[in-house]
Amino acid sequence: MVTIVYMVAGMSSRFGGKIKQFAKVGINDETLIEVSIKQAINAGFNKIVFIVGEKTESSFKEMFGNEYEGLPISYAKQIFNQELRDKPWGTTDALVSAKTVIDGAFVVCNGDDIYGQTALKQAHDFLTNNKTGVTLGYKLKNVIPDEGTVNRGIYEADSSNNVLSIKETFDISKENLEEKELNENTLCSMNLFGLPMQTINDLEKKLINFKEENKESRTAECLLPVELANLIKENKLKLKLVETTDKWFGVTNPSD
Repeated sequence: MVTIVYMVAGMSSRFGGKIKQFAKVGINDETLIEVSIKQAINAGFNKIVFIVGEKTESSFKEMFGNEYEGLPISYAKQIFNQELRDKPWGTTDALVSAKTVIDGAFVVCNGDDIYGQTALKQAHDFLTNNKTGVTLGYKLKNVIPDEGTVNRGIYEADSSNNVLSIKETFDISKENLEEKELNENTLCSMNLFGLPMQTINDLEKKLINFKEENKESRTAECLLPVELANLIKENKLKLKLVETTDKWFGVTNPSD
């Protein structure tokens, strides 16, 4: 049994304050999240978890209920004190909020991205056959736009493809790869992580410390890739880097 966990708690200001996951992108008018879920079903996942927020909870429950095409759906809600904070505590907090509804190995990903059926199957099959974590590496040429710049997490891995670090690299474009000591086949993260259940407990400890250290901040966020990298450094997590040839598709603006 492998669960797929979608982070769908936020609304997008650049998307006109609408729920980005409900944008219709499929050839049969499917929403973005439906396209992703269908890929996950075909990849072999057995359960869906939606991490919702105050503004997305009712819409997701209304649209999906408790199952989709025979797969059970559970919900977790990311909440925060709006008197003390301007925004939630970030993606680590989102995942930890789902602790009680995840009961085994799982893949966590962004709900507004389409990762590709092959990539999801690679993650699913790895978790089915291994007790360690996995992350999918996408070639830069498949995930940077023809125009403009993007930020991407660049992997550093050892000779056995175990991740050593994920370095956030800013303002990458097709024109400046060489200048940034990258190339079109450099593997980067699109925030698709397959993890053993124990990792949530380790992340929860990190989150508690982060909140204590940043208790005066209204905006500090505890980011999942950062904390996973910290667990790797502390030898509390092994994350295998698996290359995928799939292309990634994300939506930022309604015109996409």
